[in-house]
Amino acid sequence: MKTLATEELIDGILSGNKRLLAKAITLVESKKPEHKVQAEELLKKILPHTGKSIRIGITGVPGAGKSTFIERFGQLALHKGKKVAVLAIDPSSSVNKGSVLGDKTRMEDLAREQDAFIRPSPSSGFLGGIANTTFETMLICEAAGYDFILIETVGVGQSEVLVSDITDVFLMLKIVGGGDELQGIKRGIMEMVDVIFINKVEEDNVLKAKNTKVELMRALHFLPSREAGWKIPVLLGSALHNKGLEDVYAKIDDFIQLKVNNNTFQQTRQLQAGKRFDYWVQEYILQKTREERSTEQYFQQHKENATELQGNPSSEAKMFVEKLLGK
Repeated sequence: MKTLATEELIDGILSGNKRLLAKAITLVESKKPEHKVQAEELLKKILPHTGKSIRIGITGVPGAGKSTFIERFGQLALHKGKKVAVLAIDPSSSVNKGSVLGDKTRMEDLAREQDAFIRPSPSSGFLGGIANTTFETMLICEAAGYDFILIETVGVGQSEVLVSDITDVFLMLKIVGGGDELQGIKRGIMEMVDVIFINKVEEDNVLKAKNTKVELMRALHFLPSREAGWKIPVLLGSALHNKGLEDVYAKIDDFIQLKVNNNTFQQTRQLQAGKRFDYWVQEYILQKTREERSTEQYFQQHKENATELQGNPSSEAKMFVEKLLGK
């Protein structure tokens, strides 16, 4: 990758240049030490231009229609005069770390829109349904003036809950079918969602969809809402046929307004930024540990003990950290 000057990238981001926006994201995703230094400088300088978008996490089991929903919802937002960025996280192979990165081909109509930007990124094995730089990528898109940041998670189940730590609204897509309608819906996700949309509702399954809605609402009755005064809505529709999307848009707007009125919107974002600090502290400590020859020796020793089951992994990690901190 040819490295451009930081100021050139920043000017490109702030002017909405998609090519330079993409290059800035690639820089942030890079693992090269010199790129990391430049990425940190870039993020620091664009920070005053961030924070004005609505961040929406979208999850659902494979086959729930996430890509179709995002494309149609994105088009709806565009028609309302909004700019839309989509961060589509694709699962990476645990063998060669490669990724399918197929979401851009699945959202061809949205990708052609002037005020839309789609960025597929590999998860690179990072858990939580997102990539480890999704938060930073989101900030870059905000600085570029996008009103909605839609994050499509990998769709692998319970690990999806971490996406709620970087978004304002967590939307879950559900489909009808498969026996027990609540099968596979983990409590962890249900406690994190803010809006549920039952997708792919057609004339031949509308009754079953309504029954699914009743079951979901019963389950939600026993779970606390994350936001005081908010009753999690369960909506019916079909993204493919543009049914129910206006309802989703309205509920998202209602939820954001409630958070603003409750004075929790900015509070939540500050808590999320604090969690990102905790994450990067761990990452940098581990990185420094491997760079220093003295600590690398201890690291490998305790890791080998854990790997060979000569010691409990948790205990070996604790002993290593105590040596690292001189305690």
